[in-house]
Amino acid sequence: MIKVYTAESAHRFDHGWLEGSHLFSFGDYYDPDNTAFGPMRVFNDDIIAPGRGFGAHPHSDMEIVSIILSGRLRHEDNLGNVAESSFGGIQRMSAGTGVIHTEHNPSKDEPVRLLQLWFMPEVRGLQPSYKAGKYLPEKLEGALLPVVSAKGSDEIVDIGQDMTIYLGQLRGGQDIRFDQKPGRRIFIYIIEGSVEVGGSKLSSGDSARIEEESAVQLAASEPAFVMLIDLP
Repeated sequence: MIKVYTAESAHRFDHGWLEGSHLFSFGDYYDPDNTAFGPMRVFNDDIIAPGRGFGAHPHSDMEIVSIILSGRLRHEDNLGNVAESSFGGIQRMSAGTGVIHTEHNPSKDEPVRLLQLWFMPEVRGLQPSYKAGKYLPEKLEGALLPVVSAKGSDEIVDIGQDMTIYLGQLRGGQDIRFDQKPGRRIFIYIIEGSVEVGGSKLSSGDSARIEEESAVQLAASEPAFVMLIDLP
């Protein structure tokens, strides 16, 4: 079963210093029929204005992933972690028993665009932790590159949930097949361009939630930048 959500169906917002879209209920947007997909609770496509950001605020028992698409994002927390990431950068915060952090755009003239994803942890009540990683953008070409995974590695940021986040860039006319294990879910988001999935054309900002499919084929009709998440 493949359920497509268009970019127009997402909750758009513009606070001046922050604009973007919420794909799930978040903040002042609440839809009782759109609160989660498996352990996924939040998917925000955000643009933060130069010199602005989120002040100190707490989180607990949540796996929070920030994927930087352009510009720079600076993270600081009460655990002593300080990191700054640009395109190719991944930040993961396992909030566990509790953490306080800030996120802001350190640039004076360039906005930062990021994808922020929240997932319920596999185990609650663990000690909080943070990790910043970086992948090589050239490895995205014609592939689904794992950038976040429960297993983790020198090139993959670890996360406290049985899941994997993949990124890929396709040329026009190129396609990729993803084989899925029984009983698991697939989430797809089109960052740029357009692809066909299961007979439906998905364009920039569109997403798909997929269940009970043994495989999906992503066929690009034009250059495309895509995200695929394997979820329990």
